[in-house]
Amino acid sequence: MKKGGILRLVLGFLWFASNAVAAMPETARFMSADGQTMLVGYVFAPVSPGPHPGVVMLHGRAGPYSSLKRGQQNAEALTMRHRMWGQFWAERGYVAVHVDSFGPRGFGDGFARHSYNQRPLEVSEQSVRPMDAYGALAYLRSRHDVQPDRIGVQGWSNGGMAVLAALGPRPPGLAAPGTGRGIERGTGRGTEGGFRAAIAQYPGCRAQLAEPDYMPYAPLLLAVAEDDDEVSPTACRSLADRLKGKGAVLEFAWYDGAHHSYDNPGKTRQSHEPNRRALQDTLIRAEKFFAVHLAAPPR
Repeated sequence: MKKGGILRLVLGFLWFASNAVAAMPETARFMSADGQTMLVGYVFAPVSPGPHPGVVMLHGRAGPYSSLKRGQQNAEALTMRHRMWGQFWAERGYVAVHVDSFGPRGFGDGFARHSYNQRPLEVSEQSVRPMDAYGALAYLRSRHDVQPDRIGVQGWSNGGMAVLAALGPRPPGLAAPGTGRGIERGTGRGTEGGFRAAIAQYPGCRAQLAEPDYMPYAPLLLAVAEDDDEVSPTACRSLADRLKGKGAVLEFAWYDGAHHSYDNPGKTRQSHEPNRRALQDTLIRAEKFFAVHLAAPPR
């Protein structure tokens, strides 16, 4: 998509948000791979019957709902960013499900900035939220309109950290690659047992950086903001450099002058030119990345 088209897309989402006429996603419920938490998901689907590739979407530490609608936990309260991305994927032929990891565990309003060390273990992005990602993966595979072996995952901030954890060689509590999940030898593509590709936007990368043997089993697009005041972009750059040196299928995007949550389409974030440029570039990169790695094989 050309940059002019991206700009029109973003402006269109802003208009929808301000006029409250954006299409509402379907609400779904499915079990986390932890076997005990019934999750809530919001499904954005194309009009055509499919089957389509799919995308699991994982929110950040503030949760999936707008801070302007505290206490309201439903599709109407989703943030502008999450609605924007869900519609973005649906319009491009993907079935996308945005997973609420916090509400079902009693933390629907999310967490404040710089509260990482005070957050309860039951919402850990390293050991718990990867289970939610795989629960959503199983849910998408159960749908008749989804191609079960062509599903990716996208996460923001804390959700991006969950993406990195889920792509590890032995995701917490789940079987290791080689037993139904991993990468096809010599291809860099995820097997049908796991995610085929992943996008992590402005995550914290220190946990994976501290693991010398960490290697994502699927192709990864990692995007970070230079002026991030919540996580360290340099830690992610160090991780990216190491993974590339080990042969990982990885695309790394560094956005000069951009802020944490640069892709929030609201006027405050988008009044900063580096955020606008970062959003436009990420939309282009993400579309191309999933088109390459989630595209259906020729018939």
